[in-house]
Amino acid sequence: MLTLPEEMQARLNAGTTTLCWCWRVTRADGTVFGFTEHDADLIVDGVTYRAATGFVPGDLDQAADFAAGQASIAGIFDAASLTEADLDKGLWDGAAVELFWVDWSDPSLFVRVWTGELGEVRRGKTAFEADLAGPARKLDRTMGRVYSRSCDAELGDARCGVDLDDPAFRAGATVTRIIHASAFEMSGLDGHAPPLFADGGLVWASGGNAGGSARVRVHRAAGAATVIELSQPPALPVEVGDTATLIAGCDKRLSTCRDVFGNTVNFRGCPFMPGNDALIAAPSTQHPRDGSSRGITE
Repeated sequence: MLTLPEEMQARLNAGTTTLCWCWRVTRADGTVFGFTEHDADLIVDGVTYRAATGFVPGDLDQAADFAAGQASIAGIFDAASLTEADLDKGLWDGAAVELFWVDWSDPSLFVRVWTGELGEVRRGKTAFEADLAGPARKLDRTMGRVYSRSCDAELGDARCGVDLDDPAFRAGATVTRIIHASAFEMSGLDGHAPPLFADGGLVWASGGNAGGSARVRVHRAAGAATVIELSQPPALPVEVGDTATLIAGCDKRLSTCRDVFGNTVNFRGCPFMPGNDALIAAPSTQHPRDGSSRGITE
């Protein structure tokens, strides 16, 4: 139950209209930002909440049960606080968000009405909209391992064991031709057969997107050229001559783990798990009865 300071409750009872929303955002690196919908900066509990950032509140949904509360905010990119480049680099992923109700005529009167973390961010050229997820959202996350045919390790982590610093799984490349905003031909990848970098990563080393990263959706050959397509366009247009480092990806299949990475001993899936068709099928008269006729084997 939300308890208001006595003075704030008294002002509400008197019909006060001097209330506004303030957001305090704490990134994973510990940096704190304050934003307000008010038309002037406010200092609340030692934190400066900046106005004129274009932040506006969206819907706020809370429940008394274990349902994950959610909210939303929207605003414009501001070079002094939240920039499109910082969003692309993931600096705001999972940032802690606190929502306050503040009396702007006396900022010492405030109450925290909601807490959560920054979720999905949808961005345009100059503006963004972000979903805020409440603490109960953590109850929806999968804990422990998943019983699946595919591997549940991340390529290169301690459970996988593949060394992504190995030149066999990493390469520097240069953009030689622009196909469209998220696809381009690159040189320097001749020693890495497609689709090695599909589902992998790309880190820009030069150009307008230097320091930014992206997910590679497609790695394919197009005649004598090599085409790389990203899952979404970079923040700034890519230009011929831009350089990047590409890192191998994995589709989580046993055959890929065996044939590409030679890492079957660390495969973290259950590739011989029977599917639903095999479980409900009647006895088969086919020979041999080793499961291959029902697709159980790899």
